[in-house]
Amino acid sequence: MRNYPIITVTDKGADFLRGGHVWVYADEVTRVEGSPDDGALTDVYSAKGRYLGTGFYNSHSKIRDRVISKNANDRFDEAFWLRKLRWAIDYRRSVMGSDFSCCRLIFGEADAFPGLTVDRFGEVLAVEVLSLGMEKIKDMIYRLLLSLLREEYGVSISVLYERNDSPLREREGMETGAGFYAGDGLLTLADGICRITENGVLYEVDYVHGQKTGFFLDQKYNRAAIRKIAAGRRVLDCFTHTGSFALNAAQAGATHVTAVDISADALAVARRNAELNGLSDRMEFICADVFDYLTAAANAPSFDYDLVILDPPAFTKSRETLRNAIKGYREINRRAMQLLRRGSYLATCSCSHFMTETYFRQMIHNAAADAGVNLRQVEARRQSPDHPILWNVPETDYLKFFIFQIV
Repeated sequence: MRNYPIITVTDKGADFLRGGHVWVYADEVTRVEGSPDDGALTDVYSAKGRYLGTGFYNSHSKIRDRVISKNANDRFDEAFWLRKLRWAIDYRRSVMGSDFSCCRLIFGEADAFPGLTVDRFGEVLAVEVLSLGMEKIKDMIYRLLLSLLREEYGVSISVLYERNDSPLREREGMETGAGFYAGDGLLTLADGICRITENGVLYEVDYVHGQKTGFFLDQKYNRAAIRKIAAGRRVLDCFTHTGSFALNAAQAGATHVTAVDISADALAVARRNAELNGLSDRMEFICADVFDYLTAAANAPSFDYDLVILDPPAFTKSRETLRNAIKGYREINRRAMQLLRRGSYLATCSCSHFMTETYFRQMIHNAAADAGVNLRQVEARRQSPDHPILWNVPETDYLKFFIFQIV
């Protein structure tokens, strides 16, 4: 017999869950039985009394329930969570191969750990918790994860750092903050810097002060994809952040790489990364607004790039701002296309799931028309497979990456 409180949803909400999604929105809840605590497990039923799943309830959130299982026989004990952790890790070991030492181990809803992100940088785990349900069981999850990695997979973990400083936590009724997690065999006085190697490039990762968890792992294989094109070319990397695309281009044999970003702090890290890899002699770093830089470059007689990379931050994080975001994407792509001669290359991407592939493709088409150029597609790519896409949960499908030749 099940003892969980029950929430009943509309027919629309029931169809949403049956269709494969895992969220129950507040306006789809018609009845709550049993006075569930925020962060506690509740069963979800249809108006006709059919079981739809079990998930974490939160009266503070627009996402009223985050379903973790649709199997009525599941028991949500330690064995359940250990099994799910093992599935997630075994998947990364399979799809990442030698890159398992530096990858995303847990990707929220795509792994049925709603609101939980775990990135591995060698012996460091950088963690973010954005749902109250996961917050309440995180001590158990951390303990099981550390034990699994160390004892079953022979992985040494010395640091677990929580990056719980996102304002999204406040919407879930949680406090924000960041810090070292004190656990068995974990250091709590580390300097917050570690080194990783990706695609043969050495990076210094600041998992304490860097954006998100310190490094954007999702572009791993997209960075590798530009290497063969960058060889022998002059490259402009826009929104370079800590220099990852620029460094791949330089190491692959680009004759010169210009890396542009508005953040002086990010560029300082990028310069250090260039020094670590012995690439400083063929790279320059410019602190500037990319929109302004592209405009100025169009009028500069010395402009001579034949590969431009556009890797902007998400221009929109909501549907309400999508229209303005599309204008921004269209403008930077138009300016980049106008700078490139026939035969040159453009790599462009968007990391906002609201900017769907349909919208993004149409934006590129319109930008090319504005610039008066034709495009030949070289590659169309997504996020690396350690950030798996769960079909019917579009929020997990967010990164679009294209390489074109100007023809």
